[in-house]
Parts: sequence; structure tokens; C-alpha cells
Amino acid sequence: MDRLTEMEAFATVVDQGGFTDAAKKMGISKSAVSKHVSSLEARLGARLLNRTTRRVSPTEIGLAYYDRARRVLNDAGEADALVTSMQSAPSGLLRISVATDFGVNHLSPALSSFLEDFPDITVNMVLNNRYVELISEGFDMAIRIGELEDSTLRARKLTETTKRMIASPSYFAKYGKPEKIDDLNEHKLLHYSNQSSGNVWKLTAPSGEKRQVRTAGWLSVNDGQSLLNAAISGLGIAYLPSYLYSDAMQKGLVEDAMPDLPMDSQGIYAVYPPGRFTQPKVRAFIDFLVHEFADKGPSGW
Repeated sequence: MDRLTEMEAFATVVDQGGFTDAAKKMGISKSAVSKHVSSLEARLGARLLNRTTRRVSPTEIGLAYYDRARRVLNDAGEADALVTSMQSAPSGLLRISVATDFGVNHLSPALSSFLEDFPDITVNMVLNNRYVELISEGFDMAIRIGELEDSTLRARKLTETTKRMIASPSYFAKYGKPEKIDDLNEHKLLHYSNQSSGNVWKLTAPSGEKRQVRTAGWLSVNDGQSLLNAAISGLGIAYLPSYLYSDAMQKGLVEDAMPDLPMDSQGIYAVYPPGRFTQPKVRAFIDFLVHEFADKGPSGW
């Protein structure tokens, strides 16, 4: 007899508490269930079940075997589900969380191509500037930038971005450019108000030393695009990622405040809940993003 079927019959008897209910669960006759269990016991040379006229319960050996058998059966079920899932066309609602500035500037323009390729998927993209709990808040995945805080999530790196201090030519004409990190204390700084660390910039000095600039900002905003607009208008120096300022720099609207400083890079990741296999709709979107951003970053935005 098939070993996996014997194992399933035994585990189902234990789960259901008897042969009759196990037979109903498996959709076979009671005698067939009994034969499978008897064959298993004969092959193992051990009694796995205590049988009385009123109840059936596992022996000590049977209970130990049940724990391992149930794991094997669960793994087999997941393996079957994996194959079925991988062969099915991606479909269904895909809920994505992404930071507002990255979503508006880079994710939104790419969605039309993705939806044309996968017409059975519908997308609900939520733009926000806070850390979301994927599972409890019902998201399938998120795009996160920088160091990943939650090690329980699965992650795939999409690309990179650099961070630089930028300001308009008119600002530098009026206040000059800082020559060293300490000079920033004398400048008008534009801060991102949603940072958990507060108004702190983490910079790398030419020597490689890690420095922190902690000064009160002339303006604090909870949106990166608004910070860029403020920098373009001459209000001060902003510390922003290249995916946000690259176009403005190419047009000459902003300049690098301290071009001699080493560039600090940040990873851009797709993160999604852990599991034995990835939903087809999530896998399809992540594969699409990897291809979409292949020629981007860290400074090619």
C-alpha cells in the first residue's frame, strides 16, 4: 500500500477520534481506513492505536509517530499547493503600501504596463509616510527604502538610491556652500518631519567617519516632494534621495551642497509576509519591479 496514504489514514483516525469519522473525512470506507492503519502497524512492527469498543486513542509510540506524520502530511499538502499556485495565472486584488514620494514619482507611472501584462490583477496602492504592519493591516507587500527594521518579513532588493544634500543655486549664491560638515550648523536646513530619529542627518565624512548633524530646521515637512520644492525655491538645504532630486539636478534647479562627501546609498526593497511560497500576484509584481528598475539607481534616476 502507499506509505503516504497509510500515514494519512492513521493521522486522520487520531484527528477524528475514530475509524468511522476518519472514513467520512477521507471519503473512503471504514474497512479501507482500518486496512491502511493495520498495514502501517505491520510495516512498522508497532501498535500505534489503542482500540476499544468505545474509543480509539494513540499509544505512546503512536503519539510520537503522529507528530512526525502530521508534519510530513502538511509539507506534502503545501508542496501540492505550491505547484498548483505556480501554474495558475496571477489574479486577484494586490494591496501595496509605498511612501508617497516614491509612489507618485516612480511606482504610479509603472503600473499601467504591469496591469496591461496582468489584466486579472487589480491594484490598491496606498500612499503613506508611516510604517505599516503588513499582515495586521491587510497588505500583500510594501516598498521600503533604507535599512529594513522587520527581520521577520521576506525581502527582495529592487535597486538602490543615493542620498545627497541639495539646494538651489540662488540659495548658494546668497549663503555660500558649506565646506565641511560642521558648517551646516550655520545654514538653513530643511527636515523631513516623519523621521523616527527626529531632525538628524547621518552623514559620512571624507575620512569615512560617520557623523550626525542635529540642528533645528528652518522648515520641517512630512513629504519629500514638498522638501524638494522648498529647496528649489531657495529656502535651504534638503537631504534627499536621488530618485527624488535627480530630475531637478539635471535641469540645474538644485546643486550638490557638498560634492566631496562620500555618497551614502540606500537599498529599495519589496517586502512581503513570510511563508513557504509566494502568491502568484505578489511574485509577478516583484519580478516586474526588478525588471522595471534594473537600469535605475543608485544615481540613474
